[in-house]
Amino acid sequence: MTKFFAKLRKSEKGATAIEYGLIAALIAVAIITILGNVGTQLNTTFTTINSGLSGANTP
Repeated sequence: MTKFFAKLRKSEKGATAIEYGLIAALIAVAIITILGNVGTQLNTTFTTINSGLSGANTP
């Protein structure tokens, strides 16, 4: 039983899977942050366009 735990402790197969998982999580967080900022900027842009079009439509 102790040989099994010693062998398990030396194995690094799971370490690479965990590292890939962490990299994927960091990329996902970066994408969410970037898209959140772009969404806010787009909302501001469309609000400005809407205000301009509303003012142009009045006789």
